[in-house]
Amino acid sequence: MINQLNPSQKEAAIYLDGPCLVLAGAGSGKTRVITQKIAYLINQCGYEARSIVALTFTNKAAKEMVERVSQIVDKRLSKGLTVCTFHALGVRFLRQEAKHLGLKEHFSILDATDAGQIIQEMVGTTDKIRIRIIQQQISLWKNNLLEPDDIQPATPDEKEAQRIYRNYEATLKAYQSVDFDDLIRLPVLLMRHNEEVCDRWQKRIKYLLVDEYQDTNICQYEWVKLLTAWHRRFTAVGDDDQAIYAWRGATIENLAKLTQDYTDLKIIKLEQNYRSVDTVLNAANQVIANNPNLFKKTLWSTLGKGEPIQVISMENEEAEAETVGMRISAAHFNKKAQWKDFAVLYRGNHQARIIEKAFRQLRIPYTISGGQSFFDKAEIRDILAYLRLIANNQDDPAFIRAVTTPKRGVGQTTLQHLGEFAVSKQCALFEAIFHENVDTVIQERQLKPLRLFADFIQDIQKRAHQAVEIQNPTVLLDELMTYIRYEDFLYEHHDDRSAQNRWQNVLDLNEWLKRKAEEDDMRLIDLVQHIALITMLERNEQEQEQDAVTLSTLHASKGLEFPYVHMVGVEEGLLPHMGKEDEYGDPNKDNEELYIQRIQEERRLMYVGITRAQYELTLTWCKKRKRNREELNREPSRFIAEMGLEDKQQRLSDPFKGMSAKERLAQLKQMIQKP
Repeated sequence: MINQLNPSQKEAAIYLDGPCLVLAGAGSGKTRVITQKIAYLINQCGYEARSIVALTFTNKAAKEMVERVSQIVDKRLSKGLTVCTFHALGVRFLRQEAKHLGLKEHFSILDATDAGQIIQEMVGTTDKIRIRIIQQQISLWKNNLLEPDDIQPATPDEKEAQRIYRNYEATLKAYQSVDFDDLIRLPVLLMRHNEEVCDRWQKRIKYLLVDEYQDTNICQYEWVKLLTAWHRRFTAVGDDDQAIYAWRGATIENLAKLTQDYTDLKIIKLEQNYRSVDTVLNAANQVIANNPNLFKKTLWSTLGKGEPIQVISMENEEAEAETVGMRISAAHFNKKAQWKDFAVLYRGNHQARIIEKAFRQLRIPYTISGGQSFFDKAEIRDILAYLRLIANNQDDPAFIRAVTTPKRGVGQTTLQHLGEFAVSKQCALFEAIFHENVDTVIQERQLKPLRLFADFIQDIQKRAHQAVEIQNPTVLLDELMTYIRYEDFLYEHHDDRSAQNRWQNVLDLNEWLKRKAEEDDMRLIDLVQHIALITMLERNEQEQEQDAVTLSTLHASKGLEFPYVHMVGVEEGLLPHMGKEDEYGDPNKDNEELYIQRIQEERRLMYVGITRAQYELTLTWCKKRKRNREELNREPSRFIAEMGLEDKQQRLSDPFKGMSAKERLAQLKQMIQKP
């Protein structure tokens, strides 16, 4: 199998003499290199699978690698191989080393929503933007390995965020919980300060492979250094031209730091592209050449020249959405292509709405990549928290969410005291409510609402275990919904339209649960114990390939490829997207460096979008676009000029300009019939 790789791929797969950086251009077969290297380590070099770890950034990428390895390595030999995300390895690490961090083995992991609720309580506001800004700031500090005392706030907002960060950390400790960022931060801190733990993990991992290295943050970089410090055997695979996640803490400098920290670093470039035709690759190379390159590389392929790239100017976004829809509909018939061969890419999620409307009118099936799962909606998670708690009263995050949503007289201070007490008694928060000495730390008037809530949950728990003939789960679900009074809560906290939509989602969930219980003859306890599995299956079903056009943000499209790609809104203000004016200020003054960095990242995002296309690429931009009910004049993106498109025929105007809806439909029919 190794001999089927091209020379650069083969060199990357078999190099074992020290640290290795593989610079893998878009579509250059990096996953193949990683999986072949794992196979080489096991099959040819005698490495035990359990001593090899491959880290990715998504579960999807990890799953794909596992499937590929299973095809080229004997099942018995691959037993114990670890292929997972950074965060999944962090969970495994912390479960094993919990006692060294003062955590119980079954500590809870708070997701962003749960953490946001704690921060909201501390800030004392329902301003979601303000809460999100503070939450993101805390996340960035954690990813930069900064403790509250390490921070020197430059503004009043940063000072407030620092104060909340300190209180937030105290609350997490009291709850025996960690958040998403802690899954990597805490292993780094522990390995830095505990020689025994550090030595154990360094000797356990004999070879480390890291995918998408350009997306690592400071914390992840430090963890890789610590894990490999003893043997210095690792392969990092990345592409500086596809570094598009600075806004969430990733730093492109990590690639450059490798060359400084490892003077014997072997650098191997993968430049042969197996995805795209020459016209696409030439445009991508031309655009990215305007950025300073850490490591210069030029993509090339043997797939032929391909069709010219088309750039179409539109009058407005309605014309853009309709035209793109009609072009895709015509190409679907004329090229005898499947709907899933087409993708529409855009800079921001808000651009999808008008495209969806046009696609529905034209009856074009579509799916939104990276769209929110039904089970990820806040209102669904609120109801599921109650069900999770009924299934397992050791589930501290479920308890915290359920007891505070809606509020029932239980505040953050009470929960913090309860958490500290639970830690001292080494028990769950729910159990602590009934502990004989809990009244020494929580006053009776604060205990009363806690015990009323816990009594109700225990009653439902007891009846949930009874046979269906004795206790119909439908009755229990109705009882639970009556107790929660969630509809009232929604209308108190949201405008009528939003509350109505959210309540309808809850009703849909309730009906689905009842139907599931009836069809499978389940007790309520059977049903709630399968909630996690059911939600996972629902997500997997979403990921299954459908014959539908993909609508996706440029960020979410990374790693995907399509025969025919339309990039919409390729205009100044959208791509590059400059954000709020006050965020960047005058580029000629204090924020010039930030402005330049921003343009460079947006250029890399353009590069990612271009390189999604295999055969044909079309760009559209609008002369006018609405923003907050105001119609603004727009200009084509500077990145279009940077693509170096010479053929004037490639620049077109809206072919349906001035046509009525009826005339457009007639034109579409004519396009479909065109030989």
